Amino acid sequence: MSKIKFIAEIGLNHNGNKDLIFELIRNASFCGVDYVKFQLGWRAKVDEMNHFDSKILESIYNFGELYNVKILFSVFDNASLDLLLPFKPKLIKIASRTLKNDIELVKKIHNHGINTLSSVGMIDLNNIPDFDNDLNRFLFCKSKYPTYKNDLTNFPENFLKSKFIGYSDHCLGISNCLIAISRGAKIIEKHFTLDKSDTTIRDHTLSATPSELSDLVKYGREIAIYSK
Repeated sequence: MSKIKFIAEIGLNHNGNKDLIFELIRNASFCGVDYVKFQLGWRAKVDEMNHFDSKILESIYNFGELYNVKILFSVFDNASLDLLLPFKPKLIKIASRTLKNDIELVKKIHNHGINTLSSVGMIDLNNIPDFDNDLNRFLFCKSKYPTYKNDLTNFPENFLKSKFIGYSDHCLGISNCLIAISRGAKIIEKHFTLDKSDTTIRDHTLSATPSELSDLVKYGREIAIYSK
C-alpha cells in the first residue's frame, strides 16, 4: 500500500465549463493521483462557478469511478453539504476560510461521521481548532496565491512530529511538494490545470500541468519510500 496520497485540486480551474470538468478528471487520473477535488457551493449561488446540482454531481462521481479516481469536495455552507450527503462521501476537504469562519459546519460534518482534511492557511498556528483526530487531520498551508518559498514560515521540518499529516500547496512548480514528502508528509494537495496561461481563474498559474503532476506523483512516491 502506498505511503502517500495525492489530491489534484481542480477547484475552479474548470472555469465554469462543465465539459472541461470531465477532461480534467480524465487527465488527473492518468497522472496517478488518488483524489480529484472540487469546490462546492460557496454561498450556493446558482450563478457561481462552483455551484453544481445533483445531476452534475452524479456525473462527476460516475466519471471518477470510470477512471478509477476518488472524488473529493470542499463544502462552504449547509446547503452544499446537504446536496453532497446523498452521495455518501467518506471524506470532505475543509478550506481554511471555513476552518476560520464556520466551525459549526465542520462539526456538522463530523456529526454525520464523515472524515475531514482541514487546511490551516488562514489560521493562527498557535490556535488550531481542537477536533477529534479520528475524524479530522490537518494540512499545512499558506493562503497566498501564489505562495513563494520565503512565505513558508513554520514549514514543518518533520511532518510526523507536527500537527500536520500533509501539505496543501499554492507554490509555483512542484519542488515544495517534494520537500514536504521528504519531510514525512503523507498527503499532498496540488492545484491542477490543463493550461497555466488561462487567466479566467487566478489559480491556473500556480497549478501543475499534466506533465508536472505526473512527475510529482512519480517522484513523490519514490521519495516517500525513504522519507522520515
